[in-house]
Amino acid sequence: METTSRPTPSTAGRTLLDMNAYQWTVLFAAWLGWGFDVFDGLLFNYVAPNCVPTLLGIPIGTAPAKAATLQWTGILTSILLIGWACGGIFFGKVTDRIGRTKTLLLTMALYSIGTAACAFTPNLGMLILFRCIAALGIGGEWAAGAAMVAEVVPEKRRIEAGALLYTSAPIGLFLATFLNKIITANFSSHPEVSWRYVFLCGLIPAAAAFLVRIFVKEPERWKEAASQAKAPLVAELFSPEYRALTISGFCMAVTALITWWSCNAFIPVVSTGLAQAQAAANGLSKLETSKLAEAWKTIATNSFNLGGLIGTLLTIPAAKLLGRKKMFFIYYLLSAAAVMGTFGLNMEPHQRLYMYFLIGLTVFGVFGSFTYYLPELFPTRLRGTGAGFCYNVGRFIAAGGPFLVGWIASHGKDSLGLAMSALFWVGVVPLLGLLTMPWVIETKGRTLLD
Repeated sequence: METTSRPTPSTAGRTLLDMNAYQWTVLFAAWLGWGFDVFDGLLFNYVAPNCVPTLLGIPIGTAPAKAATLQWTGILTSILLIGWACGGIFFGKVTDRIGRTKTLLLTMALYSIGTAACAFTPNLGMLILFRCIAALGIGGEWAAGAAMVAEVVPEKRRIEAGALLYTSAPIGLFLATFLNKIITANFSSHPEVSWRYVFLCGLIPAAAAFLVRIFVKEPERWKEAASQAKAPLVAELFSPEYRALTISGFCMAVTALITWWSCNAFIPVVSTGLAQAQAAANGLSKLETSKLAEAWKTIATNSFNLGGLIGTLLTIPAAKLLGRKKMFFIYYLLSAAAVMGTFGLNMEPHQRLYMYFLIGLTVFGVFGSFTYYLPELFPTRLRGTGAGFCYNVGRFIAAGGPFLVGWIASHGKDSLGLAMSALFWVGVVPLLGLLTMPWVIETKGRTLLD
C-alpha cells in the first residue's frame, strides 16, 4: 500500500490547533452534521413511553403500556440500526463517487425529513417507515463527515479534529434531552400529543445543511483521487490488499456498537422504571410520578452524555501516547466494568442514575476514536467506502442487542428487573472484543494514505 503523504501547508495564517479558518469551518460543518445525526436518531428513545402506548391505543403509564414500550423500543431501535447500516454502507460508497460535501448535504436532508414525518404518523407501521427513511440518512452522514475532516485538516491534527468532531454526539444528545424536557413540560397534561412536537424538532438539521452547501467545498485530496482512480467497490475491501484493514476496523466498531446501543436505547425506559418504582414506594400521585420520571430521565441521560463528552476528548491523549491498539484495550476493559457495575451492584435507584456517567465515559467515549482511526485505515478513493462499511455493517449485528434486551424485559412481571439483568450481561460484549485485539492494526504515526 502506498503510504506517501502530501506536504504540510505553511503555518502562516493558522489559528488554534494549527488550523486556518476554512479548516475550522469544515470541521464545524461536519460537527453539526454528526451532532444532528445523533440528535435525530435518538429522539424516539425519549418519547417512546408516550409514543408507543398512544399509537397502540393503550393508556399511558399502565403495566401493558410499560411492557409494550420495552418491546417496541427494542424493535424500533433494531430497525433503526438495520436502516442505519444500509444507509452507511450505501452512502459510504456514494461519498467516494460524488464527493464528501454533496453526500453530507443529501444525508442531512434525508434524516431531517424522515424524522419530522414521524410527528404525523397515525400508527406504528407508518412510524417504522419514516424511521427507516431517517435511518438511511443518519447512517450515511458519518462516513462523509469523517472522510472530509480527515482529508482537510493538517496531518498532525487529525486525532484532535476527529475527536472534536465526535464531541457533537453527546452535545446532540444533550440537545435532545433538553428539547424533550421543555416540550414535555409544556404539554404535561397531554402526553399523548407532546411526542409529536418532539419529532418536529427533527427539522432543525435541515437549516444546518445549508451551511454545508454554502461554505464547504470538496476536499482537494478527494477531487484528485476521484479524477484519476476507478470507482470504488465494496468487494475491494476484502481483497488481499485491504482485508486485514477491514477486519481491524470491523472488530473494533462492532464491539463498541453492540455495547453502546444495548445500553443507550434503554436509558429513558430504565430511568422511568426506576422513578415509577420509587414513586410507588413513596405514594406519589400520577402527575408527581410523571414529573419524577422526567427528572430522572434527564439525570441519567445527562450523566451518560457528560461521560461521553469527556471520554471522547480523552481518546486524544490516549491515542497519541499509547497508540490506537492499547487505547481500545483500556476502553473496552473499563466498559465491561462500568456496565456490569451499573446494573449488577446493589445500590439506591437514584444512585444508579449517576453510574451512567461511567458508562458514558467508556462505552460512549471510545467512539471518539473512530472518526480518525477508520479513515486512517483506507486510501482516499476507498476512504468513505471502507470507513462507512466498518462503522456501519456491525449495526446489523448490533441490532440484535436492543431487540433481545427489549424482548426479555417485556416478557415477565418484573420488566425493570429483567431489563437490568439483561443489561448486566451486555458487559460481556466488550470483554469478547478484547479477544479480537490480535487482529487490530496500529496506525499511530501513519500518514493518511493517498
